[in-house]
Amino acid sequence: MKTTAAAILSLAMFTGAPAQDKRDKIHFNRDIRPLISDNCLKCHGPDAKANTSGVRFDTQQGALAEIEKGRFSIVPGKPERSELYLRISTSDKADKMPPAKSNKSLTPAQIELLRRWIAEGAEWQGHWAYVPPKKTPPPAVKTPAWVRGPVDAFLLARMEREGIKPSPETDRITLLRRLSFDLTGLPPTPEEADAFAADKDPAAVEKAVDRLLASPAYGERMAVFWLDQTRFADSRGYHSDNPRKVAAYRDYVIRAFNDNLKFDQFTLEQLAGDLLPNPTLWQKVASGYNKLNQTTEEGGAQAREYEAKTVADRVRNVSGVWLGTTMGCAECHDHKFDPFTAKDFYRMGAFFADIQEGSIADRDPGILVPTDEEASKLAAFDEKIAALKKSLDVHTPELAKGQAEWEKTATREFPWRVITPTSLESNRSTLYVEEDGSILVRGENPSKDTHTVGAVLKGATGLRLELIQDSTVAHPGPGRSDNGNFVLTRIRVSKDGKDVALARAVASHQQDGWLVAHALDGKGNGWAVLPKTGKDHEAVFEFKEKLDGAVTIALEYKSIHPKHVAGRFRLSAIDLEKPTELVPPPAELLAIVKKTERAPEEAARLAAHYRTIAPELRGVRAEIAQAEVDKAAFVKGVRTSLVSKAGGPRMVRILPRGNWLDSSGEAVTPMTPAFLGPLDGLGDRRATRLDLAKWICAPSNPLTARAFVNRLWRLFYGIGISKGVDDLGVQGEWPAHPELLDWLAVDFVESGWDVKRMVKLLTTTSAYRQSSLASKEQREKDPFNRLVARQSRFRMDAEFVRDNALAVSGLLVHRLGGESVNPYQPGGYWYHLNFPQREWPTSKDDNLWRRGVYTWVQRTFPHPSLAAFDAPSREEACMERPRSNIPQQALALLNDPTYVEAARKLAELRDLPKMFRRVLTRPPTADELKTLDGLLAKHREKYKADPKAAQALIAVGSSAAPKDVDAAELAAWTSVARVLLNLHETITRL
Repeated sequence: MKTTAAAILSLAMFTGAPAQDKRDKIHFNRDIRPLISDNCLKCHGPDAKANTSGVRFDTQQGALAEIEKGRFSIVPGKPERSELYLRISTSDKADKMPPAKSNKSLTPAQIELLRRWIAEGAEWQGHWAYVPPKKTPPPAVKTPAWVRGPVDAFLLARMEREGIKPSPETDRITLLRRLSFDLTGLPPTPEEADAFAADKDPAAVEKAVDRLLASPAYGERMAVFWLDQTRFADSRGYHSDNPRKVAAYRDYVIRAFNDNLKFDQFTLEQLAGDLLPNPTLWQKVASGYNKLNQTTEEGGAQAREYEAKTVADRVRNVSGVWLGTTMGCAECHDHKFDPFTAKDFYRMGAFFADIQEGSIADRDPGILVPTDEEASKLAAFDEKIAALKKSLDVHTPELAKGQAEWEKTATREFPWRVITPTSLESNRSTLYVEEDGSILVRGENPSKDTHTVGAVLKGATGLRLELIQDSTVAHPGPGRSDNGNFVLTRIRVSKDGKDVALARAVASHQQDGWLVAHALDGKGNGWAVLPKTGKDHEAVFEFKEKLDGAVTIALEYKSIHPKHVAGRFRLSAIDLEKPTELVPPPAELLAIVKKTERAPEEAARLAAHYRTIAPELRGVRAEIAQAEVDKAAFVKGVRTSLVSKAGGPRMVRILPRGNWLDSSGEAVTPMTPAFLGPLDGLGDRRATRLDLAKWICAPSNPLTARAFVNRLWRLFYGIGISKGVDDLGVQGEWPAHPELLDWLAVDFVESGWDVKRMVKLLTTTSAYRQSSLASKEQREKDPFNRLVARQSRFRMDAEFVRDNALAVSGLLVHRLGGESVNPYQPGGYWYHLNFPQREWPTSKDDNLWRRGVYTWVQRTFPHPSLAAFDAPSREEACMERPRSNIPQQALALLNDPTYVEAARKLAELRDLPKMFRRVLTRPPTADELKTLDGLLAKHREKYKADPKAAQALIAVGSSAAPKDVDAAELAAWTSVARVLLNLHETITRL
């Protein structure tokens, strides 16, 4: 059977594969490898467990190997002696390959293609994506006038070989809309369109591209593209899908694209910004990429299980985003198609084993990410506090005299009376009274807790709280946290249901910024004692008035640091005046007090301690405490962001079949996949995330640049040069223009990974400027537009559909960056979100009209209007959004409050040509105006007859409707505007 090139071309078109290049010789990677991969490698590939026959077709050595004496799978030049051809062409069902049970089959055309390949010598090639790209010189073409650069030359040469002509250049209005939507996600204004149409400069397009690339909206548009891949979301994903603070990472991405941060640096900062020498605030924020995986707060979750999930998620994402591979397939076994082994998978995961995760229920507070104004205020607080603390470091005769008096009483026993509890209560733990009157905290160690003690006091002037070391409390104590610290956020004493006033507090030791005075009213950070854990500590709280009778003493541990709760404590009361002056020094200082002779260093330590309790400096200490409280209150309004924090790496083992319960697998250390080349220059040192980032963007890595430019191509031409932008592996597609893809990849690296330069290169070609209207010949010869003989037309992404409506209506708020916002969403949509139960907190201000990139992403309940237009949930990486065309989209455009409000705002123009041009940039035709006029008249009558319906329509949304326009009239114009916003042309990039 003879298979013509036309037959092969038709087959390629039917399957959606790139049309075969009209060159005589069969190309292994283009024509043969996809057939073998799809039909043979499941049983005859690299996975040893699946390959029971021992016959392999994933390597040349395996494909040419002798099966048994005198029999070979492939004999180059001799298909009649090749078992591969004989088995695929036989009519014997028992011998036929692929077997019927595989649900795979080869067409006659494909069988003939394999026969021809063997007959031509069975030339083998390594998989194209794993071979370093080469920058082939652009080919010569017959019509060089069309060529504006190398990209056009590669495309036109292929078109000329296929006998297809490029499409004419589109009109100026369409071109500007295309550029504006592609580069900013926003429409051009009528004024911008007029200026562009009037610009006769041959470089007008380049100037327009430069203007759009310089717009802050460019970074917002590109951020949507990147955040899909890195699975950015505002919620945790698993279990109760609670919120988390990561919005600053989105700001980093927007800034990076707007500042044209080079892609290799962009990569390095996200994977390992925290490991850089003296990292900047934004480099730390960038490292929050590593915290974007799904997490859980479920109390019964198994730590080892979620540790395994975290490893797997990060490997899938890093390999998918940067390498364009499906390395996640090797989590349970060696990859069945690509050379990734399970060991490669877990070695890659080991790069991230240094990231400190905390326990499952912990809420990592992240780091502060202040604005410039907030940073200035924080610096002012720090300067004031530092100056006040410096004023404590004084030596005066009065202080010397006071210290001498204090030393006389420092060793004296004061009549503290240990309180015997009348009742004990804890939110989650169990409290036990010991023989010495202390209270032992046992059982669950919750993230937050309150220990409530009932007591009877007699003439008490103050309370003493002792935090006591205990051998059964987690080392080093006295807190139950991993580092032994605690954070007492407030002590609350109440009588007859009313709080008792506390005057002041002192402590044996206070952590910088975590003062015992904070516990008086709960307005500061709370009292903590780092770095002096592993020791007993005490604090004394003074009442404003003497206290008698039954009271309740509540010790609250509710800081941003979870599980920082006391492990053992004791309460005592006293009836002496000024009890806050009766705190003995710590044991090591008490020993100095008892000495008759002291070394200068000992004397200095004792004097420094006295200044922390000296009555003479009470006013300064009160100022410090107040300044700390004021700073803490201010900090609560400063946003935070999760970032990577490195520590001692956890052990990572190969999990047999991905089973986290099976700890029998080999322990591994960080390393890159063996077949892509090892890391160099490590010596005996353990590889880090910094090494991984540098390897990913090393010029020798064949995948990274290809994967990125292929995805950029899809943004601006509608489909990747290799269609499967998520998989450049063996199961991926042979590129429609392989030399072009390689040229772009090499050029990208040679440019210093310059993203804006590459974007400009791709959007200033003749190919980009073509009309998207397909001729009959193009539809027949190239239905999927793989030859790029025309531009592609496709519906805009969800966020830009919404942005467009807000922009043309005048509602859009142009404010760069910030926290996520909550535009309109149906009530009750979050009904099933529990632990705690929640309701969507619709924004009450102009955040309602921010760009879609800022909309809150709740993984388990994506925003329904955006989801209708195929926005992903971001539970996993999304390299390529689907593009659907379903009735729900029209319903969203007609009924979502955002679009109804936008229509009403647009309707306030009450001018059909202006409204039409605002929405579509071009003027309306006479027929279009006639149709809209008729619609307007029809709805005028409708709403005049139904004023309640008119009022209901124009009342939608939070923006105020004009009061000087009749409700029925405005409602009629709103109906027309709703139609304009629902037009196919409105939401389609042409």
